[in-house]
Amino acid sequence: MRVYVPTTLPGLTAIYKAGELGPGPLDAFAVTPALREWYVSDDIEELEYAALSRAAQASLRMLAGDPRAPRRRVVVAVDVPDGSAPADPDRGLDASSLGAVRIARPVPFARIAAVHVDADDAEADVAAAADVLGAADVGDDDAQFTVDGAADHELLWYATQEIPNIVGGDA
Repeated sequence: MRVYVPTTLPGLTAIYKAGELGPGPLDAFAVTPALREWYVSDDIEELEYAALSRAAQASLRMLAGDPRAPRRRVVVAVDVPDGSAPADPDRGLDASSLGAVRIARPVPFARIAAVHVDADDAEADVAAAADVLGAADVGDDDAQFTVDGAADHELLWYATQEIPNIVGGDA
């Protein structure tokens, strides 16, 4: 099962140094029944992209809470055994939790399939979005427009061998 774990560049550095994502539990996103119902698609690639996008939104939330982190969203794609990342059935079709899953245990580095990171040119838009996320949450249309502007940036795909280059001098 492919699962998308939101983080930040300092978080990715910690993952690289520790050799695992953890400790558990880890909040993540995946193709869940609720996400399938909401997205109304049978195309697994579209559904995976929707789960990745949800994780990117969660990464933005992490950035909003850590003003020292570089303003680039980071999502780690991991492969875990089926059933090891269940969705919370009590959250149902709550729009804020579509695709949300929880991984109970740490995930070994070897299970990382890829890393998705914003390009350098997204930093200004991501920084602006992180600054106004709270206002967007309470219905400010201008703030939501700014948050949507950050979401318009596609995350770049990196192989696991490239993680040392991504974390650079931080590792």
